[in-house]
Amino acid sequence: MAPNIARPIRMLDEAAINRIAAGEVVERPASAVKELVENALDAGARRVSVDYAAGGKLLIRVTDDGCGMTAQDLPMAVARHATSKIDGSDLLNIRSFGFRGEALASLGSVGRLVLTSRAQGAEGASLSVTGGRLGAVRPVGAGQGTVVELRDLFYATPARLKFLRTDRAEAGAIADVVRRLAMAEPHVGFALNEVAEGEPSRSILRLDPENGDFFDALQRRLTRLLGADFTANALRIDVEREGLRLSGYAALPTYSRGSSVQQFLFVNGRPVLDRVLIGALRVAYMDVLSRDRYPAAVLNLICDPERVDVNVHPAKSEVRFREPEAARSLIITGLRTALTGAGHRASSTVADATLLAMRSEPMAPARVYQMDRPSGASLSRAFALQAPSGFAEAPAARIEPVDAEESFPLGAARAQMHENYIIAQTATGMVIVDQHAAHERLVYERLKRQMDETGITAQALLIPEIVELSAADAGRLLEAATELATLGLTIEAFGGSAVAVRETPAILGNVSARALLADVLDELADQGESPSLRGRLDAILSRMACHGSIRSGRQMRAEEMNALLREMEATPLSGQCNHGRPTYVELKLADIERLFGRR
Repeated sequence: MAPNIARPIRMLDEAAINRIAAGEVVERPASAVKELVENALDAGARRVSVDYAAGGKLLIRVTDDGCGMTAQDLPMAVARHATSKIDGSDLLNIRSFGFRGEALASLGSVGRLVLTSRAQGAEGASLSVTGGRLGAVRPVGAGQGTVVELRDLFYATPARLKFLRTDRAEAGAIADVVRRLAMAEPHVGFALNEVAEGEPSRSILRLDPENGDFFDALQRRLTRLLGADFTANALRIDVEREGLRLSGYAALPTYSRGSSVQQFLFVNGRPVLDRVLIGALRVAYMDVLSRDRYPAAVLNLICDPERVDVNVHPAKSEVRFREPEAARSLIITGLRTALTGAGHRASSTVADATLLAMRSEPMAPARVYQMDRPSGASLSRAFALQAPSGFAEAPAARIEPVDAEESFPLGAARAQMHENYIIAQTATGMVIVDQHAAHERLVYERLKRQMDETGITAQALLIPEIVELSAADAGRLLEAATELATLGLTIEAFGGSAVAVRETPAILGNVSARALLADVLDELADQGESPSLRGRLDAILSRMACHGSIRSGRQMRAEEMNALLREMEATPLSGQCNHGRPTYVELKLADIERLFGRR
């Protein structure tokens, strides 16, 4: 370090000030793209085009058809803290993406910037800024709108270039920024192109403006960006409470991801990375997803601008809510209501994965043929005629009459395979149900309902079961004894590190107290310091539900299987077990026929 000697205090020159400010606003090429595209949207653009070269390091060009600027506006546009979006009197009432007036000044201080624009009824004009030095405004021919061309980003601060990632990684970050903004503005068209000297440009993304109301437009936009699987398995979200509105789409639990890559959150259309919103999304799916899975969602929280501060971070990616609990509560209750309303529905991708697993590697083109399905009587006569020699007098094969239960969504039970899978026939295909996973969800929902309505009924054990544990485990259980008692599990210390189990939840029937305590201990360890008592209790109930469920390996009668199917249809969230895995797979008859080359 430099010796501790007195140094004179002096003002930094304007160029140094702008470069320091640029370091806060423009972290990488994607940051520049974000600022410029947001400026285009604030200008009312209906189409925005982004071109880049070398991951944005050599060239970023953003073209829009917005309101444009006059020749007199251009020098002010590249001045620091000059903006047309606010008057400075109220920094809480922000209704535009940009408001600080820093982006163009920062970009012009660290790169070679050329600003070309034309407002309606005015002549086109152009202005260049190189390393913070302004050129003269020149008249040019231009269409209405603005073109911002930034070359050699960070040429004036070469040390910053060393911290940039590869061209491919920076290009990926640019594409991510454009996709997020395209989700926020489905009625605006976007184009993203990669250009290279001497080569034709390569289209990375092209999105035409969507028509119709917001939800229809957003659904079509998300189909283009996230794929048809997402929109086919997403629930429409539109809830409002206390002046806050949540809108967008959230996927079924069985369409979960292995990371948070398909979580897109917005506040008043602004893409954000906010811990309150991300945490609320996680809690909303807590009941239906295991901890290693992540929900997929595109959600926009709309509120009065004065209830949220977007001036927290230079990149405006973080926000601060005046009433964070109200925002959190709306997301949790809104999503849980939508998931509950989905009933027993499971993701269609489950069936697609099943068909893919069943489809063998083709050795030759499959023979395609199709025939009409004969009636039951016709089949009986045909089977009799086709009987092998010596069996001509045997009774014809019996064709089961169409069961009325086939009209139910999950159909009528026809068989049980490997003492774990129920095969049901529907009017349009077949359903395969995992009996243990399905019943686990049903028992869990019963336990929650019972806890809310009357409290969980406990059954006293004739002889308390004594369970020896480690001192740490015994202590953890006894600390939670009051909570466990509300769940119908009554325990008390029994000397040393032993615990006496005196009551268990009646709905679970005869259970192993030792196994039940082991699961409760696992859940207490996983939960740690849960922020919500109800969340903690639900998580423990989820573990306990496993003990009252139909076990794998148990044979079931037809009426039991059909009763299970009917209860699944009537129970919310029964399309997935407590850990987010599907409880059933539905195969359409057309798909089954395709497996056998009949279509």
